[in-house]
This record gives sequence, structure tokens and C-alpha cells, in this order.
Amino acid sequence: MRREPSQDKPMTKTTPFFPRKRLGQHFLKNPQIIQDILTKARFEENAEVLEVGPGLGALTLPPAERVNRVIGVEKDPRLAEMLRKRLSLEKISNVILINADILKLDFVQIPGSGTAPFHVIGNLPYNISSPFVEKLISHRTRVRRAILTFQLELARRLAAVPGNKDYGSLTILIQYYARITPLLEISREAFFPKPEVASMVLEMDFTRPYPKRAEDEETFRKVVKAAFSQRRKTVLNSLRGSLTSLGREPIMAALEKCGIDPGNRAEDLHMDDYLCLCTLLKPGP
Repeated sequence: MRREPSQDKPMTKTTPFFPRKRLGQHFLKNPQIIQDILTKARFEENAEVLEVGPGLGALTLPPAERVNRVIGVEKDPRLAEMLRKRLSLEKISNVILINADILKLDFVQIPGSGTAPFHVIGNLPYNISSPFVEKLISHRTRVRRAILTFQLELARRLAAVPGNKDYGSLTILIQYYARITPLLEISREAFFPKPEVASMVLEMDFTRPYPKRAEDEETFRKVVKAAFSQRRKTVLNSLRGSLTSLGREPIMAALEKCGIDPGNRAEDLHMDDYLCLCTLLKPGP
């Protein structure tokens, strides 16, 4: 969700701005929360920062004063034009604004200091949150850290631990590639218009992945997604139903060798369990 400082309705200096529901736009009314997010972000002076959905600039202008460059990617052309005018008026030259859909933008084409990894910040619309996390994973070599605001339900999924109902395939994949740290919970009353649920800011540190690595990451991803494909079933039956190129016996043997009870469900398994399974199971294409 995109959120900006406002009183009752977001305003530019001369033009009222009304959020578009289909784009999931919600605006933060409390400037102190914005300051808290930026304080916890801990951007260095030489940092290159990619902002998702800069909106009217609440999370754009403050870091621009302390970092090397901010690249803002804004899908809404109205907001992009308003922010361009504001940047020009305030003579801010180290912000690059791109009017584009972040999910369709190739990170390789984002301007910056060569191929050096950048930081990411943003308040994500709920409908792009999961796909954007997948995109971060795919482009992880270009990303150092991401400071992102999610709706509370998804934030809890991303930070979940085994045995929790929120624990899923996306939980394991993001925690394999990045250290996840909850930073700040934000109440729904802090936004205009008020969203259905509260929000949470998470830090994803891609410089601190899970210390153990898979022998084959593609196999690891396939095994994890197969295990959660039918999460109400046992892990044995979920794997059998999805890894159709393998029979029951190889799957059963792999579970036993890894010390995994075949009657457990996918959410009961730890990261090390999945890393063990991916060394023993080689699903077909």
C-alpha cells in the first residue's frame, strides 16, 4: 500500500489527491511513523535506494537528503507527474522517477552505479506483495536489503516459524535467501483511507541468507512448493501428488533418511529438513 503524510485527505500544494482503490492506495497520516521507518532502515550515505510506489514523496524526499540516489518506480501516472513537479520545485536532483509497473520492470535496466546492489524501500499494495517478494528473490543479486510495509497477514507469513499456520512455501523461500526481521507494526487507524487490517514493516537482508545452502536450488524450490501443494495432507502424500516423476518408495526412503515423520505436514518441517530432502529427491521437469 502507498501511504503519504496527510490530514484528512492527501493533498499536493494546490491539488487535492484521492486514492485509487484498484491500486490499493492508502496514505499514512502520521509523519512520525515515516521517520521511524527511515530510522530503522539505516541507509548509508553512499546508498542507492529503489523505492516502490513513491506516491507524493513521503518516503522519497527524506532519504534523498542523506543517500547518494533514490530511484522511485511509480505506476500511477497522476502521482508520478505530481512528484516530478515537486522534485523540480524543491530542486532535488538525486531522485530518478520511473513511471512503470514494478512487477514488469527489469531490475537490470534500473539506472544506478553499475551492477552494485541497492536497497529497496516501499509500502506495497496488497495485490502485488507476494509477486514482488518473488521478484526480489529472482533479482537478489541486485538487492542488499529491503525495508517493506506489508499487510499484517502477509508479514506474519514471511516471518513465520515451523509449526505455525502462517508458515508456507513463500516463508521458506524468502528465509532461505534473506534474514527476515520485523521492525514496526502500524495500526490501520494510521492510514487514509483506513485499510481492512494493520500493517507491519519487515527488513529483508539479502546479505545474510540462511547459512546452509542447497546442492541444487531449483530442486530445493520444487521440493518446497511440492510439499505445500496440498498442505492439509501429510508431507508424504503432498510430495507424491506433486512430484509425479517419483514413486512412493523413493519419497518414503528420503523422508526416513532425513529423519522426517511421513505423517507430518509441510508446516512442521524446518529449513534443514527441506535442504536434506532436496539432496535425495530429483524431480523431473
